[in-house]
Amino acid sequence: MDQKYKNYVHPTFSLNGEKLDFFALKAKIIPLKNSNEEHFAQLANFIEQWFSDQDTVSLTTSGTTGKPKPIQVKKQAMVASALATASYFKIPVNAKALHCLPVQYIAGKLMFVRAILLGWDLTYIKPTSNPMDNLNSEFDFVAMVPLQVENSLNKMQLIKQIIIGGAKLNTTLKNKLLEFDTQVFETYGMTETVTHIAAKRISETVFSALPNVTFKTDDRDCLVIDAPRVCDANVITNDVVDLISETKFVWKGRADNVINSGGVKLFPEKIEEKLEKYISTRFFVAGIPDEKLGFKLILIIEGEKQHINFDTMSELQKFEVPKQIYFVSEFLETETSKIKRSEIVANLVSN
Repeated sequence: MDQKYKNYVHPTFSLNGEKLDFFALKAKIIPLKNSNEEHFAQLANFIEQWFSDQDTVSLTTSGTTGKPKPIQVKKQAMVASALATASYFKIPVNAKALHCLPVQYIAGKLMFVRAILLGWDLTYIKPTSNPMDNLNSEFDFVAMVPLQVENSLNKMQLIKQIIIGGAKLNTTLKNKLLEFDTQVFETYGMTETVTHIAAKRISETVFSALPNVTFKTDDRDCLVIDAPRVCDANVITNDVVDLISETKFVWKGRADNVINSGGVKLFPEKIEEKLEKYISTRFFVAGIPDEKLGFKLILIIEGEKQHINFDTMSELQKFEVPKQIYFVSEFLETETSKIKRSEIVANLVSN
């Protein structure tokens, strides 16, 4: 790790209203660990790990580029990521920031690293699905997942700039957010890239690279990321994209979700985007084996049975109309609230 940032705490850093230098922050570890609230204990563990003599931090990948696996991320890469975020989003020293993400995951760790390196006034709270419920302060910068954003719309006027990651943002929520003056960005990244390496305003379709990041595609048209300051090697993803330039791309969908139905490649994410305004509950589309088509497109909806009339959906092309609808009382989820698509489909097929 660059000696400049080893044990570095910016002079203006504060945590929940308390100015803390390196020694004061280290002294916080024991009382935080002894807290009855788990999120404070988790923060203490990370502070201890960040200021240890080791040059790496232990993490588990999100599964974006394969099965979740433990990895070691260099602290210097986390420093580079933090500085790139501040540069791209033009976040000033003394910015008032809200930390409402689980600190055991990369996004939560990076919010804290950004704060101590960049001198933010950080409000750290328990990660919940309704983070703004008991808050009435204004914030310059916030990072949330879509569910948290959905539940914070009544307080969105308090947030100047927000980045959203962890899951795809649906069209309905995008339209609601466009009504506010808040600068809203959708981010692209993963544990392997030490959080986001690209972002776009929600009114746009093209993702732009953060500083010192470039892109290319492989023979599957999947994104390959070259981010030498945060990754030792190129990261080969399963995300199919339209490459606009070496720093810009349009995301189309996951290669492992693509359905070959009767020789036609269907991107579930694009079909779901068209269906969003017609279905009020959570849903997704998938492919299941079919004798004639190879795979047939199905629609899986969470909740009670409802009538779906595809005839009214002019946006759908012929092959994008689901052949069958399933209703599931409650979707299976990962620890980070991502829908376990393959498991849900497997359960349906086996039954």
